[in-house]
Amino acid sequence: MAEIKFIMNMSIQAYGDRGAFFGGADATNTRVNTIDYISISTLGNATDFGDITVLKRGASSFTNGTSDRAVCCGGSNNDATPWDNVIDYVTLSTPGNATDFGDLTIGRHIPGGTSNKNDQRGINGGGYYTSGFTNVIDYITISTTGNAIDFGDITVARRYFAARSNSTNQRAVWMGGHNGSYQNVIDYRAINTLGNASDFGDMTATIANAAGASNGTYERGLAMGGTTGTSIKSIDYITINSTGNAADFGDLTQTMNASGGTDNTTQNRAVIGGGVYNGTIDTVIEYITINTLGNGADFGDLTLARQDLDGASNAG
Repeated sequence: MAEIKFIMNMSIQAYGDRGAFFGGADATNTRVNTIDYISISTLGNATDFGDITVLKRGASSFTNGTSDRAVCCGGSNNDATPWDNVIDYVTLSTPGNATDFGDLTIGRHIPGGTSNKNDQRGINGGGYYTSGFTNVIDYITISTTGNAIDFGDITVARRYFAARSNSTNQRAVWMGGHNGSYQNVIDYRAINTLGNASDFGDMTATIANAAGASNGTYERGLAMGGTTGTSIKSIDYITINSTGNAADFGDLTQTMNASGGTDNTTQNRAVIGGGVYNGTIDTVIEYITINTLGNGADFGDLTLARQDLDGASNAG
């Protein structure tokens, strides 16, 4: 039994199983710097990890997979100075406070961020800043601290995406969003080459503020919950390596909007945490098995009720 347990633990370590949730705002719209973490393969409540360097909501987060670094990008500091360009980073396997990484090319609120994981490139697309909605994509090399560099543009300037990738297969997708009206647009772009995004297809409805997850090399991407003007509990899915429209996957147990999502990639579990849960800012975490159509189930709770948070994991 000891040998079996050791092999199982090595498998989890190899593929990465730690998920973290960054920042957000509580029920009074007070920004927080909280980072929580969970073991995605094991149901239970989150544990305090440490703090990001800036109180903020609406940041994007992503990782370099099993290389174990997560970054938290942009967001809104407060209502007076809402456009943040700060990039922080943490080592996911070691709880502690975040460290400054560098700056985005422009400060912005709720960009859509994702990465090609172990290939070390992270990208942020879109968002909202002082002059309005932006279509800018910029990129960083996750293993090396420094400022972001221009990458290209998404097809429609907007924010409130579900952004994900098929990991080392190099395709990023941005699903839905909002730019004064709700959007059904899905964009895609190869992460390893600079350039503009292209149209992928459409969501099942005009949806913003869904939480994203994917199972990487298995090519399935999810947009979980969100709002169409009213909070929803539906889950859309796409096959990331094939352009086309999204299809219905199932439902969360309740409506969830402005939540954070992440996954353990090849282990096929997605989690969605926090946000406006059935009309109230809450701590609830739900999970979904990505390769099997169906509904969400209860996972546990965050340490703090908040919305406009984002999630990342050290899955490859």
